[in-house]
Amino acid sequence: MSTKLSGPGSTRTPGRGPAGPGLPRTARTARHHAPVTATGLVAKVILLGLVAGIALWAAFPLVEAEKWVGLALLAATTAGLFYLYLTPRHIPAKYLVPGTLFLIAFQVFPVLYTASTAFTNFGDGHRGSKDDAIVAIQSSSVKQVPGSTEYALSVATAGDPATGALVFLVTDPATGAVSAGDADGLRRLDAADVTVGSGGKVTAADGYTVLNFGQASARSQEITDLVVPTAGGALRSSGLSRAYEGRAIRAYDAGCDCVTDSESGKRWTADAATGSFVAADGERLAQGWQVNVGLENFARVLTDPNISGPFFGTLLWNFAFAIGSTGFTFLLGMAIALALHSPRMRGTNLYRVLLILPYAMPSFAMLLVWRDMFNTDFGLINNLFGLGVDWFGEAWSARAAVLLVQLWLGYPYMFLVATGALQAIPKELTEATSVDGASPWQSFRAVTLPLLLVALSPLLIASFAYNFNNINAIWLTTEGGPFPADNPRNGATDLLITYTYRLAFGAQGAEFGMAAAVSIFIFAIVATVSAISFRNTRKQEEVYS
Repeated sequence: MSTKLSGPGSTRTPGRGPAGPGLPRTARTARHHAPVTATGLVAKVILLGLVAGIALWAAFPLVEAEKWVGLALLAATTAGLFYLYLTPRHIPAKYLVPGTLFLIAFQVFPVLYTASTAFTNFGDGHRGSKDDAIVAIQSSSVKQVPGSTEYALSVATAGDPATGALVFLVTDPATGAVSAGDADGLRRLDAADVTVGSGGKVTAADGYTVLNFGQASARSQEITDLVVPTAGGALRSSGLSRAYEGRAIRAYDAGCDCVTDSESGKRWTADAATGSFVAADGERLAQGWQVNVGLENFARVLTDPNISGPFFGTLLWNFAFAIGSTGFTFLLGMAIALALHSPRMRGTNLYRVLLILPYAMPSFAMLLVWRDMFNTDFGLINNLFGLGVDWFGEAWSARAAVLLVQLWLGYPYMFLVATGALQAIPKELTEATSVDGASPWQSFRAVTLPLLLVALSPLLIASFAYNFNNINAIWLTTEGGPFPADNPRNGATDLLITYTYRLAFGAQGAEFGMAAAVSIFIFAIVATVSAISFRNTRKQEEVYS
């Protein structure tokens, strides 16, 4: 029995198809997939082996830290990847999953981590747990007492002598045993792995580079600050060749949850809300621990005069800088593009090459060049025009200088995109306005400019968002200055991003939690402005579509 098809003389037998008579469905389906080559198979084995290796490498720290949820997530992700790439199904997912994983790793996770940090007191003095803070308090209070054991000391490092982590190599005067000590404690070294010179000093040790006197002198402050915990107290240096095992004068008492100084009798009680040990007179020990402080960081940004005043003032300048940088560069770039778009213009290719030179040069290098050009004494700007302006010494002149630099750096990009958009506008539209008697300005305002804005609005919004966080433009020219005498943390040209950077890494100590809170404010501002702008852009597109 046969069934007629649309074509003359063609028949179709049930159960058979174009794949060939008698072929099972799985065979017909397999014909639609490209055969797996030997090279592809080898690549798949290598990549899956790499995934397995990374998973095993990441699993051990999770097990050690008892992060069982993270371990389960790692196992599920690894199993899912193996299932996906070892089966012939889910072809689209094979291409989407790698990009999604990279998006989560490099975009979603950093954003979530920053957001979670904003609700903590994470920063200098509050980086670890309460137990870490107690150890640090006791170790830092170690003093040499009568009868303290002294050791012959050699300072070494496992890496670069100038930057590597320091290690104390000490020789026990009673037994002659050599130990290596760092912030994690002492560990005995095998006698066959060390060479001990006269006086018990270690002159060589496998895996370590013993510093000479000059190298050790250059890092004398780090050597003095290093405290090695021991069973009887802690080990500290006494010069560059001797060390002693001292006794901690501050001890933690779990009964009162406090730290007591044995010499002065002063007591600091634990404050769980702030992650600090606080005395009755309000004194806080420098060593604290990380705790969740809720909305305290956000409240400080809005209510603390030391932060809210600079924050809102900086926010206003930040908007002015972003709008000015975007607007001025767009106007200049568009004006040049219109001039070169004229059919009466000759040598346009040469002009275009010359005009995009600023865009082709590294911006960080050009920012440093412009900084020197604005120098008051020998800068090109003052010498060329016979001026005596202290460009970076006054607030408004520094802001004008920064905007001028941004104009020079940014107009080539706007010139390029405006040129492309102008070439996409049909000539019939502008010719029709001329026929109707419109002047060139009326034609530009009624036809050319609206169509340019429709095409370039997304790029202008992106440029605004970039300039709102353009740390290079400020940091490499003015470094945020000039600064008022009463506030060295916030300068006249600081953007929120540079203010946040100085807040997190300034001389007064890092406040990562506070900086993360300011970063969330920045994100909310940029996201709100971008959302409103895109909505208006869609309305504009509907009008001119």
